[in-house]
Amino acid sequence: MSEEKVVLAYSGGLDTSVAIRWLIEEKNVDVIALAVDVGQERQDLEVVRRKALGIGAVESIVKDVREEYVEEFIAKALKANALYENKYPLVSAMSRPIIVKHLVEEAHRHQAKYIAHGCTGKGNDQVRFEVGIAALDPDLEVMAPVREWDLTTREREMEYAAARGIPVPTTKKSPYSIDDNLWGRAIECGVLEDPWAEPPSDIYTLTSDARGHQCDEAEYVELSFEQGLPVALDGEIMSFHEIIDRMNELAGKHGFGRIDMIENRLIGVKSREIYEVPGALTLITAHKALEDLCLERDLLHYKLQIEQKWSELVYNGMWYSPLKEALDGFIETTQQLVTGDVRLRFFKGSCVTVGRRSPYSLYDYNLATYDEADTFDRDAAKGFIDLHGLPTRVWARQRRKVGKEGEV
Repeated sequence: MSEEKVVLAYSGGLDTSVAIRWLIEEKNVDVIALAVDVGQERQDLEVVRRKALGIGAVESIVKDVREEYVEEFIAKALKANALYENKYPLVSAMSRPIIVKHLVEEAHRHQAKYIAHGCTGKGNDQVRFEVGIAALDPDLEVMAPVREWDLTTREREMEYAAARGIPVPTTKKSPYSIDDNLWGRAIECGVLEDPWAEPPSDIYTLTSDARGHQCDEAEYVELSFEQGLPVALDGEIMSFHEIIDRMNELAGKHGFGRIDMIENRLIGVKSREIYEVPGALTLITAHKALEDLCLERDLLHYKLQIEQKWSELVYNGMWYSPLKEALDGFIETTQQLVTGDVRLRFFKGSCVTVGRRSPYSLYDYNLATYDEADTFDRDAAKGFIDLHGLPTRVWARQRRKVGKEGEV
């Protein structure tokens, strides 16, 4: 037994499986493997737990934090309509802060000096882990095996694993790197590294091919929200967790929720990323539609700016930063009256809002209509236009003095 302990963020994949043995051999530390259940759909975490022990970990822990993840993390993302670069619902970026939280908790419980992760030296996750750890306990030291070892390719990692009898799910025939949780799936590596190559169909598990014949008729659903969070589906009261699961299934069945994007990583590299996020995109679509109805114009427009900043902060690993915490406070105040129902139509890869209603709706039929029920005061329009355009009129008169009249 070594005198020093390290808590390793363990997924059961190639990098972290190899990392267990590497940390033991190269750093002479006792490895405590921690697998955090955030809703991974492809793994039996009990098998993952036993595998870590078989590789050499002195202790292997699995923590089911799915409810905490939904209520304390995903809830904030939905209220923020979080989409990095207005496309990506922060699948991996959302799970890292809660994993970091439990890594630090286990390090304290085991009196470990180190925390280790299996992130590469050119990805975003290394930043998310290390900045998050520093925010929660700046005295903990971080080990990053994948940044240090000379196993510079996945092929060399697989050879290292084979030589030591380490079972890993990745093979040379299926070289994809997959990260998934309740909020969706992220797929990269292999042929996907060619931005011109169409993704092969076998990478998808949550969504059907929208070109197929599984769903030849449109399907309608009704989502009900209270203070910005979903509480019912088609009138049936459900937990937020249950609604995410149901929407992943329903939207995925219709082929909605696939994203193929060129993403700008924090460290400066452009990467090609594939995401399956049927539930996340559906809920964000519905939430946005309800906010359109319930939020005052200036607040809605300003919140759009806050949403982009919030998403950038979380993507960049700043979940525990003071600015992110302050923005959470602002966003929370905007959700007090975001209550009501949204009707969606799914068909052949699309999700379209076709109805919305709320007891706090700011939509006034009598002001909006052009029929006889119209109550809008048209006589007020002329004065409004005169005042609204006054600065422009004054500016235009001054331009005449320099011969710029009429120029653009």
